[in-house]
Amino acid sequence: MDNNIIQSIDKFIAENERNIVRDIGRLVAVNSVLDPSTVKDGMPFGEGPAKVLEIGLDIAKELGLDTHNCENYIGYASIGEAEEYLATITHLDVVPAGEGWTGDPFVLRERDGYLIGRGVMDDKGPSIICLYALKFLKDAGIPLRHSVRALLGINEETGMDDVKYYLDNYPAPAFCFSPDSDFPVCNGEKGIFHGRIVSRLPMGNVVNIRGGIAANVIPDRAEAWVRAEKLESTENISVAKEGGLWHLSARGVGGHASVPAGTVNAIGLLVDYILKNNVCTAEEKPLFELLNMLHSATDGSGLGVDADDGLFTPLTIIGGVIGVEDGHIYQVLDSRYPTNTSGEKIVATIQEKAGQLADVVLDSDAVPFYMSVDNPAVQVCMNAYTTVTGEDAKPYTMGGGTYARDFPNGVCFGPEHGDRERPDFVGPIHGADEAGSIAELLEAMKIYILTLIELDKLDY
Repeated sequence: MDNNIIQSIDKFIAENERNIVRDIGRLVAVNSVLDPSTVKDGMPFGEGPAKVLEIGLDIAKELGLDTHNCENYIGYASIGEAEEYLATITHLDVVPAGEGWTGDPFVLRERDGYLIGRGVMDDKGPSIICLYALKFLKDAGIPLRHSVRALLGINEETGMDDVKYYLDNYPAPAFCFSPDSDFPVCNGEKGIFHGRIVSRLPMGNVVNIRGGIAANVIPDRAEAWVRAEKLESTENISVAKEGGLWHLSARGVGGHASVPAGTVNAIGLLVDYILKNNVCTAEEKPLFELLNMLHSATDGSGLGVDADDGLFTPLTIIGGVIGVEDGHIYQVLDSRYPTNTSGEKIVATIQEKAGQLADVVLDSDAVPFYMSVDNPAVQVCMNAYTTVTGEDAKPYTMGGGTYARDFPNGVCFGPEHGDRERPDFVGPIHGADEAGSIAELLEAMKIYILTLIELDKLDY
């Protein structure tokens, strides 16, 4: 690649670093979690997502980019006049903050070269560097055969109806990449199943139970109120007597549902404690044994839904939210599965285990997608990554679900580096104290600029 271009990019990054940090902070300041109570005409995903989209497009205008708000479903910044276009696709909505933060999750903090705040890496930081990538292409006068759009979604975490609306009403890009994964290129995503186990049994000694903030978040906290003679605290469960009931509080290690390794599901800790201490009545015990099958193994072997096709990593399944509705316990399920199973098969297998104890419900199911590593656009992404980092990395597949699966021609492409060592204060995506490296975000922007320049040379 042209050394003069690379030097120009480096200069642009150095001049704009503080502006980039400032603008990430402007997005982080908005609590852009979907709040159904604020959904109304003109705000299909509620006030928070609409507000953050407004600010994102304002930032794009300040950078000299053309902007378009697609009826508050999604928006984009653009350069160029050509009908055929390339795109980046990021999202400005976030999962709930949850507990355990060492500061306000909606106030950006800096510490030792890291930014801390909800959405810093998922996906507000990547959104800003994509906007600045377009600014560089425009300001540098790079000749382009295609237009380029930086799409800004606001419903990625809770259904991706923003992209469905966009593709129903606007032409699809010739190629797009989603900066919402690890580097280098993710050329395939597992299927994503969301469902529920809903108990048919009335409540017994477990009077109430709750935990989790979203289906795709492994909870680090859960609690229950139970009847029992005598209970004692353990390493992970604290107990206290409250008005004739025991209040159980479980503390685990949270994270993203697609990568359960290293996490400890607080709901699983609670279920295990309840069983080991004989809290359940005889009638409700089989239900908690069923829940224990779920939480005992994130590969699905406890429930008999484990699967491995040799193309993707093996199936994962977790319980993301537990609660009580109309006097019955429900457990939300999140499974990321390879090509040799399906959401329907997962439901049927668990239902067979549940028998008359519970109903197993399929709420949503997205099939896997895969793009060949030999695809020229995949090769362009890989070459740009190698040019900037010097790493001899290979494309990979994952269990995470991103916008890339909804586009006819797209992949996931950074900016995360899940294999790198982090300071102890750095929290994970979807977890407390979510943090990202400033240097790595800026490096990703350089990679994206070079990628867009080279993608523009391809015929689609």
